Amino acid sequence: MADPFPFLSPMTPRTPQSLLDRARGLHTPRVALVNAGAAMPLRGMREAAEHGLAEPILIGNTAKIEAAAEEIGYDISGLRVIHAPRAAASHEAARLAREGEVDAIMKGQVHTSVFLKGLLPSAAGLRDKGTRCAHVFHITAPHSERPLLLTDAALNVNPDVQTRMTCLSLAVELARKLDIPRPRAALLAATEDAIPTIPNTMEAAAIEHWARGALPHADVAGPIALDLIWSKAAAEVKDYHSPVAGDADIVVAPNITTGNAVFKLMVLGMGCCAGGIVLGAKVPFLLTSRSQDAPARLASAALSAIVAPR
Repeated sequence: MADPFPFLSPMTPRTPQSLLDRARGLHTPRVALVNAGAAMPLRGMREAAEHGLAEPILIGNTAKIEAAAEEIGYDISGLRVIHAPRAAASHEAARLAREGEVDAIMKGQVHTSVFLKGLLPSAAGLRDKGTRCAHVFHITAPHSERPLLLTDAALNVNPDVQTRMTCLSLAVELARKLDIPRPRAALLAATEDAIPTIPNTMEAAAIEHWARGALPHADVAGPIALDLIWSKAAAEVKDYHSPVAGDADIVVAPNITTGNAVFKLMVLGMGCCAGGIVLGAKVPFLLTSRSQDAPARLASAALSAIVAPR
């Protein structure tokens, strides 16, 4: 058998214990699993339920759900199972959320665009008019409990300044719910200099200026390159001074390609665990990659227990 690609980490991601401890004992959200008929998402949902982090509601093709449950030895006889195959599953989850029957909605074996198409449009009734949403990954390294919140790697494709302000605000709010009283946030760019030929550096500088007044309980730096975000040594060499340098709690990506690349590098190349959540709607949406196994889904469920409506 050929050696694995040399940049892939051999580490198996693990759900951070500190996140589980933070969520345990809080309100247990009713979580609808959309397109639940596959082993991987069902395994994650079962583990979340076993930890007291979710009351599962399974939506999708009932025959596939039953087959997947049998495959992993999951007794679902006592659970609510709703037949709504393919794209209908997201619409059914939205209906349940509108009617107050679920507190969070988790992505199952379904493409992100299909999952969100039934949840985000105004017709779904899960967003107030004009409300922006943001996706945030809660990422932890294999030997650390400290999270890095990364936005936006899965929802907003080319977010404008106002959307990135929303992403930043929602990430700061989440950080504070995770007991980080004064979050340090970095506005990721290719350089720490605001350069007109790199528009997102100019936009980052504008967002930083806005945050001084709008987010007085956070330290925000931008534009700032990734080496300065992660390394105090790099900041010293480059004579860059900020409380965020080498100590960021939040990274706001300039676009989905950059955010998605950083997320996948950390998961595949560093063995990190990444729980994902969409904030800003009536209920949170738990959004991970289809290739992520139970630890990421368990982390996502823990996030929903922390932020879901009581």
